Amino acid sequence: MGIKIYKPNTPGRRDMTGNDFSVITKRKPERTLSKAKKRSSGRNNNGRITVRHRGGGHKRKMRRVDFRRIKLNVPAKVAAVEYDPNRSAHLALLHYVDGVKAYILWPLSLKVGDMVVTSNEADIQPGNHLQLHAIPLGTAIHNVEIKLGKGGQLIRSAGTSGQLMAKEGKYALVRLPSGELRKVHRECWATIGQIGNIDQEKITIGKAGRTRWLGRRPSVRGVAMNPVDHPHGGGEGRSGQGNPHPVTPWGVPTKGHKTRKNSRTDKYIVRRRKKK
Repeated sequence: MGIKIYKPNTPGRRDMTGNDFSVITKRKPERTLSKAKKRSSGRNNNGRITVRHRGGGHKRKMRRVDFRRIKLNVPAKVAAVEYDPNRSAHLALLHYVDGVKAYILWPLSLKVGDMVVTSNEADIQPGNHLQLHAIPLGTAIHNVEIKLGKGGQLIRSAGTSGQLMAKEGKYALVRLPSGELRKVHRECWATIGQIGNIDQEKITIGKAGRTRWLGRRPSVRGVAMNPVDHPHGGGEGRSGQGNPHPVTPWGVPTKGHKTRKNSRTDKYIVRRRKKK
């Protein structure tokens, strides 16, 4: 696993980097665990654009990832490590001893041939799935549940991991990659280890066309628009409009404006995320 640096044969190749995929052991996805992905290009059921700057891109197949790990006390063997175009993390293909196959997020240092299991009596090894009350303090974890039985929702990006900080009553204190400290019910499940593909954040796109392959269309600056189209638009020549606060085309503050409105779960956040 590492970064591939391209020779600057063309202007687009200069400074471009990519993943060398040295850890990938299987090229095509498991047929029974994948299906075609229908793209909406940011349109809703009325055909109106509700998310801008989306469209095009390479065809993809959806992989059915098992975030719940519901097969208790059934060992599984890691059969392959695969690429997933729908997320930054790689996937590990599991073959359970009873014949069932499943995808999980690939933890760092988990190799083909290793055995993993979902059990509170499991060893504290990467890939094993335990409830928080059975995990020692200070352990690196990922794929953490918020609601019991719903499956992991926290810490699922490449190279990320949380840390189990404390256990108080019926809650455990988990430090998220953002620095936020959050209470999670101690009966919720989590996977041991750090998610692999840690060099994902070091990749340099290099050219605009590569962004289009990902399904992202160009974004036009507000100051380049007319006043009818954007609050920052208008002016003779290049006008900064007096350095206004950045807003969306509909006047809603952006770039740092807090949008969280879930007061029902505020009580579970012990410390907010670190200021960037």
